[in-house]
Amino acid sequence: MERTRVLRVDLSAGTVAFETVPEQRRRRYLGGKGLGARYLYDELDAGADPRGPENRLGFMLGPLSGALPGESRYAAVTKSPLTGAFLDSYSGGTFPDRLAGSLPDCLGVLVTGAADEPTALVVGDGDPRLEPAGDLSGADTVATAEAYPDAAVACVGPAGEREVAYATIASDAGDHHAGRGGAGAVMGSKNLKAVVARGDPPAVPDDLADLHAEYADAFADADAGKWQTAGETLESIDFAAEVGVLPANGWRDTANEVDGIGIEAAEAAAAEREYPEDDVPGGFRVETDDGETVPRGAAPMTLGAGLGMDDFDAVAALGEACDRLGVDVITAGNAVAWAVRADQVDFGFGDEDGARRLIERIARRSDGDDLADALAEGVDAAADRYGGDDYVPTVKSMELPAYDPRGALGMALAYATADRGGCHRRARPIEEEVFREDWDTARRVEAVVGAQNARATLWSLVVDDFAGETLWDDLGAEWLDALGVPHDDLRRVGDRVWTLVRLFNAREGFDREADTLPPQFGDPLPEGDAPAAGRAVDGEAFERLLDAYYAARGWDDRGIPTAERCRALDLPTDAPVRSADRTRADD
Repeated sequence: MERTRVLRVDLSAGTVAFETVPEQRRRRYLGGKGLGARYLYDELDAGADPRGPENRLGFMLGPLSGALPGESRYAAVTKSPLTGAFLDSYSGGTFPDRLAGSLPDCLGVLVTGAADEPTALVVGDGDPRLEPAGDLSGADTVATAEAYPDAAVACVGPAGEREVAYATIASDAGDHHAGRGGAGAVMGSKNLKAVVARGDPPAVPDDLADLHAEYADAFADADAGKWQTAGETLESIDFAAEVGVLPANGWRDTANEVDGIGIEAAEAAAAEREYPEDDVPGGFRVETDDGETVPRGAAPMTLGAGLGMDDFDAVAALGEACDRLGVDVITAGNAVAWAVRADQVDFGFGDEDGARRLIERIARRSDGDDLADALAEGVDAAADRYGGDDYVPTVKSMELPAYDPRGALGMALAYATADRGGCHRRARPIEEEVFREDWDTARRVEAVVGAQNARATLWSLVVDDFAGETLWDDLGAEWLDALGVPHDDLRRVGDRVWTLVRLFNAREGFDREADTLPPQFGDPLPEGDAPAAGRAVDGEAFERLLDAYYAARGWDDRGIPTAERCRALDLPTDAPVRSADRTRADD
């Protein structure tokens, strides 16, 4: 069944209704990131409060949801309370498939307004409806999921309820998260405690069985499939240490040895391996004192090396605490590291108990706890209040993950131009560039622009990063054609979506001044045997690279898309704020 509608939820009015997405809009934006961005651009006024009832929160699916092999995803799309910019954050597990099965002709759920009391949206067992969820107020992500044993649940924990700016939306009892940028804070501000999906996952149509099997085999044989089987993103920490770009002790040092927290330590600690029904491996499942967790690569990086810890059990326990509270492990780890470096706490690096106590304080954000309240708004907010803005690097107020951009100038460009802030998932040229000496400006720009556009398309289809590698050549065109889904040229779709998000961010005041890196990256990495040793970000070279990037994108020297480029991509040319009664010609 082709997905042609969205489910509209107005929590202020207490209403739930379906609406059709015009075909032209589906052709141009597909679903997921692209469609969510278009709704956000059209319906949200510039300067709107991310935690206000007017903000939109999309649980977005794509035209391929439930059809592809591999783990399904949904996209949480909103305006970020951490950065004030556009936010798309992705999560897997069982919830996306069951949401897709609960709303078989829908490209997602769009939520606006705010409820007076904690509320749950229930779909998949008849007409969608809103139900009281006051008895779950204060419940962590595991307890919230257990309250609906017959369903898949996406929910907020205490951090979301307290509107921590980097609260997550958790699913599968905290095993999976729409993590970065604070979608959970937006959900909490709307008093939406949970989205409950009771429908069964979609079945693969018989006429797609051969195509499904072909791609499943291709994925299993691809490097991405083998990498996922070996350990998913946990291998990232070993790679970062090997090439010399793994920050340690709050970005003060560089870690070269990760024996206690790397992939081998994870294998030793794993109680079992979890395999979804389609036999694509999941992550390691590790027992902790509080239950079980599925650690991902970000936890050993930011909660391990970043906090000076080399004990995998300690890292897993901290990750489990973050998962239950519903808080992003990357920003949480950076927040604790900042507090240690700024001498605002009575513990140091390597102290699991101290880190856990501070994360708990931040997530619960008690009245009168000034430090926790400041850190709940992110590192930049804490530095504004206490000083120490050179301790933990941020881009557009989003704390960087653990790939030091001094190892590759292309990675510096990827961080600086990432649409949601300091994010490594939009483009990762460091994985190749760090081993090369022959990359010039043109090659770096090509790598970053190409990856950003391709992922903008794949995330509009809402494809898993791993399985998406098997779609890289045609970006999913074979699947869309097999399903009879109308679409524009998919490479043009990616360019259009990336540029639309830039228009949204430009309207919020982001331009060239925001596309920058902290000055600390001008100091070289320590000398040694690693490929990145001794490298630094040359400021003048970076500015030339940024000029070339803007030129390749058709943006002006401030980083604003030109009217000519917007016309070429069928986008608005004046970036206006949409009035309530205006209908765009391209709809």
